[in-house]
Amino acid sequence: MLPKSCFILLTVLSVIAAIVGLLVGPVQISPVVLIDMLFSEHDQTRDEMIIQVIRLPRMLLSFLIGSVLAICGAVMQGLFRNSLADPSLIGVSAGASAGASFVIVFGAILFPTSVLGLSAVSIGAFAGGLLAAWVVYRLASSSEGTSVATMLLAGIAISALAGALNQLFSFLADNDMLRRISLWQMGSLESADWQQITYCALTTGVLMILLPRESRALNAMLLGESEARHLGIGVEWLKRRLIIYTSLGVGIAVSVAGTIAFVGLVVPHLIRLLIGPDHRYLLPASALLGGLLLVSADAVARVAIAPAELPIGVVTALLGVPFFISILIRQRNRVYA
Repeated sequence: MLPKSCFILLTVLSVIAAIVGLLVGPVQISPVVLIDMLFSEHDQTRDEMIIQVIRLPRMLLSFLIGSVLAICGAVMQGLFRNSLADPSLIGVSAGASAGASFVIVFGAILFPTSVLGLSAVSIGAFAGGLLAAWVVYRLASSSEGTSVATMLLAGIAISALAGALNQLFSFLADNDMLRRISLWQMGSLESADWQQITYCALTTGVLMILLPRESRALNAMLLGESEARHLGIGVEWLKRRLIIYTSLGVGIAVSVAGTIAFVGLVVPHLIRLLIGPDHRYLLPASALLGGLLLVSADAVARVAIAPAELPIGVVTALLGVPFFISILIRQRNRVYA
């Protein structure tokens, strides 16, 4: 598919998904209500308040988070030169989960309830994600440069350590804390508000400016580090920048919505199948499809077991695991063909 056609298709589908996301849920709303809300002036009805106060912030937040996770996943796959790479490889998600669990268990004693409109749990998650990424980067760096292979192994180790800390905090938690930890780790957008949207929009906007500027360097990295150096790419500084950008983006996303799996893995691979590996098109298209996917997954989460609601991380995992297995099977067949 041509990149221009792909962008048009994804834009149209995103608009459709956004409209559906505003209308579906435990309370089904007619499209007439949405049209009436947009084009006429009158006192708000109950359905219009549901759209404006609950569903619109949630839809916008899900699109922003999906975009960030997807574009960061595409960057990590380009950096590791592996289509099975994921932002969680550098330990951000696991570190954020441990930070959130720590605040849930000890937050009432050590922390204020909120800072700058963000909950203490969100701040703890963000700090934990950045700390984990920093430790992974330091372990992988030496006077000779930064080893991508060592970074991968360090990410596995730090993720395992963060998982052990999560288990420790869960053991120390009471029943209410344990439920909050479990729900946070499954991912949720039900607390979406305009303060969170502001932080995510600022982060997403910065990343959408900075990351596409690295497209040429990421294309060169596909040839290998030595070849990229011969093409004039500062490989070590590139690695440092990409780790910082990815850590900030994923850290903000996870701190706001909890752990949402497989978006950063599945979306870039789908785009690569559609339009190829050129990062000039891969990065913005991944951002579009990531937003589309998460908006759609959130709509499914609200209607699957209505009036109850599935955690969105469960929905993305149920969608992502079969696709991940299909990637593994395709790669295995390619190796042994």
